[in-house]
Amino acid sequence: MPPASALSGSGLTPAEADAARQVIAAALAEDVGTGDLTSQTVIPAVVRFRGVMVARESMVVAGLPVASEVFRTVVPQALFTALAAEGGRVVAGTVLAELEGPAQGLLTAERTALNLLQHLSGIATTTRAYADRIAGTGAVLLDTRKTLPGLRLLAKYATRMGGARNHRLGLYDGVLIKDNHIAVCGGVAAAVHRARACALPVEVECDTLDQVRAAVRAGAEGVLLDNMSPALLRQAVALVAGRAKTEASGGVTLETIRILAETGVDFISVGRITHSAPAVDIGLDWKQEE
Repeated sequence: MPPASALSGSGLTPAEADAARQVIAAALAEDVGTGDLTSQTVIPAVVRFRGVMVARESMVVAGLPVASEVFRTVVPQALFTALAAEGGRVVAGTVLAELEGPAQGLLTAERTALNLLQHLSGIATTTRAYADRIAGTGAVLLDTRKTLPGLRLLAKYATRMGGARNHRLGLYDGVLIKDNHIAVCGGVAAAVHRARACALPVEVECDTLDQVRAAVRAGAEGVLLDNMSPALLRQAVALVAGRAKTEASGGVTLETIRILAETGVDFISVGRITHSAPAVDIGLDWKQEE
């Protein structure tokens, strides 16, 4: 069992740390299978290496504790020293971490550690770009459930590192009545009334101002303004008049997000920060001990 210190006190919640361990176990099982044939046959068991993880481009860092856990899962005695802060901006050439231990095991863990660190840092980097665009407007950036299956909690950790606020984690911890719920239920008011059985704040996805009116009258605590133009968003914000939180969503890009934020909405949710964030380039450079 790897040392708990790899994830404890790292900024990940207990649930995120548990999710990280599950993802790492699955990723290693997928990649290593019955054994790393190359490392086992090419690298003598007694050989030790020191290495550095290096940013190949500017980025926002997220996932160093996860990378550490990968190495220590394969090599419990591995020494991993993070040199960059989670959520911190770094430039190309920055050494993110130092690593030391038996070469066989570290090479076995290399790809899984890099895959996760590059993916999570990519999400954090994309998120920060969106968050920076709306700085000073008062609007808050939210993430969504548009994440790769199995990586939900880690992706949402990465968006926090990039400056977003987590929306609901899944279907189990928030009520968001969407268009199909409304259609099946028979209307906004009926859906809101039935949702009260959950004793949680209710948010309603609205495509029109009439739906916004209905949602507010029914007592919804939030209205998701789906794919509305800036002009329509301003009307919706004025109509709500502070009686519920407003969230703009749908087709948000770096070019449009500030325009949407300046309409006065409370939140803007962006699926792109998780489902379309490109992985950043991080290298692992090995240096043999002298």
